[in-house]
Amino acid sequence: MLGNLVEVQKRWMSSSPLRHRIFRFFYFGSIGSALGYTMQGTVAAWLMATLTPSPLMVALVQTATTLPTLIFGLVSGTLADIVERRKILLVTQGLLIAGTITLGVFELADWVNPMILLVLTFLVGIAFTFYLPAQQASINDLVPPAELHSAVALGAVAFNGARAGGPALAGALAAWLGSGSALLASALCFIAMLHAARKVKPAQPALPGVPERLVSGVISGMRFVRHTPGMRTIVFRNFGFAVCASAFWALLPVIARDQLKLGAGGFGLLSAGFGIGAIVGAFSVPTQLRKTSLHRIVVNGSVLWALAIVLLAVSGWIGFAVMATFTAGMAWVSVFASLSAGTQTTAPAWVRARAVAANLVSVQASLGLGSIIWGALATVIGLQMTLASSVTAMLLVLVFSHRVRVTLGSEADVKPGFQLPELAMENQPMADDGPILIQVQYQVAAENREAFLKAIRSVEPTRRRNGALSWRVFADLEKEGRFVERYIVASWAEYMRLRSRATVGDRLPHVALEQYQEPGVEIRVSRLVGIDLKELPFTDN
Repeated sequence: MLGNLVEVQKRWMSSSPLRHRIFRFFYFGSIGSALGYTMQGTVAAWLMATLTPSPLMVALVQTATTLPTLIFGLVSGTLADIVERRKILLVTQGLLIAGTITLGVFELADWVNPMILLVLTFLVGIAFTFYLPAQQASINDLVPPAELHSAVALGAVAFNGARAGGPALAGALAAWLGSGSALLASALCFIAMLHAARKVKPAQPALPGVPERLVSGVISGMRFVRHTPGMRTIVFRNFGFAVCASAFWALLPVIARDQLKLGAGGFGLLSAGFGIGAIVGAFSVPTQLRKTSLHRIVVNGSVLWALAIVLLAVSGWIGFAVMATFTAGMAWVSVFASLSAGTQTTAPAWVRARAVAANLVSVQASLGLGSIIWGALATVIGLQMTLASSVTAMLLVLVFSHRVRVTLGSEADVKPGFQLPELAMENQPMADDGPILIQVQYQVAAENREAFLKAIRSVEPTRRRNGALSWRVFADLEKEGRFVERYIVASWAEYMRLRSRATVGDRLPHVALEQYQEPGVEIRVSRLVGIDLKELPFTDN
């Protein structure tokens, strides 16, 4: 029996991304960091419940944890795409250690009040906000492309599994050693990522040429999400699930204290049920992603979550409540780990951290907003009715969004397209020159007109998500069958980045369009730079 288990383990390791030494260090470092962060948040929530009887104040701890992502999430993702991620990992881990230790020392010295607790939790949240996009986007640089799906799934499982197990460990330590000591213990968890980040080699820039600036990088990331259907649906699904599921995290300390009449140990037991359920669910995620559609996994997980919350709402005995949190843990990891895998397989390297950040912003904004809503609602109508309302909202989201399907990205979505030829120009513009107007001229036979116009519609999203500010097609009034595709980018540097950003998937609509070009007629491309007439030295003669 033991020999069979060892053999199965060897076979699994031989095909797992964990066989790569650097990825293995990074993987366990990410578990440690997520574990430390969720332990800190759990202890802070329980500490607030002991400082004040207000459900709203307890819920505000969740808001203080999630608000930094809402404020700085897109900036952190952009920074992780344009700055060396290894440096971000090292700096943020140091800040997480310092912030968590400070809160622990304050608690041990009995200096903590609700306001200090919220402020320090908010500062720790800022550090984690800048860490997470850099961490998740780094996964793709540590394994071969063929193992990307498995590595992304493992990374999502590690993050969500640790976040689920963190509350259980935090509750147990708080009951055994006290809240201050539990906070100091959680600070030690961040050391693993400090060690792992030192072993990661500095990554090469995703794109050659002039690096992006922070503000333009944020805009580019938002533009990519807006014009990429797969990313839009993932963000929407994350938002819908998280705003409903936030009732659980916002009110769990109050449920333990008021509904079940439990102390710190009982709260830890409920958290342990969630953590064990998350671990059980986490092991099934990679298999589910291979055998089941991403959409079906998310729908099933949402329904399972609703059933878990119903069971929790009617539980008067801790055994049933633990069963409910166990089921909720399975559902939580199933949904968020799967959607995380969808995000990282949809976004190419140049915008990957920004895509991760957009996803995180949608989740954290939902958790923060939902925490306020459900906390305030519980103050008015009570715990059971509030939990029932969150379940109703979850089911309504499923009903009204059944046609919004989420899918995993393909290799063509992230693999760079073929190398474009260098531009032969006598006067090369400066990087900041612009705007740049690009016109692509096609000549199409009359019988292919309708098919051409239908095909060129698929080109628009690829132009816009890679940098185009505007896009339109014109018909030449003087020449039958001549069409001009016209789009504008902000600067010459942005145009050069647009050319480099195209993936294999982006190139496919362009290749399909070329079949409608009349034989023997070349597709002509012209590039024009905008002139600011106000800066010219005109005289008033």
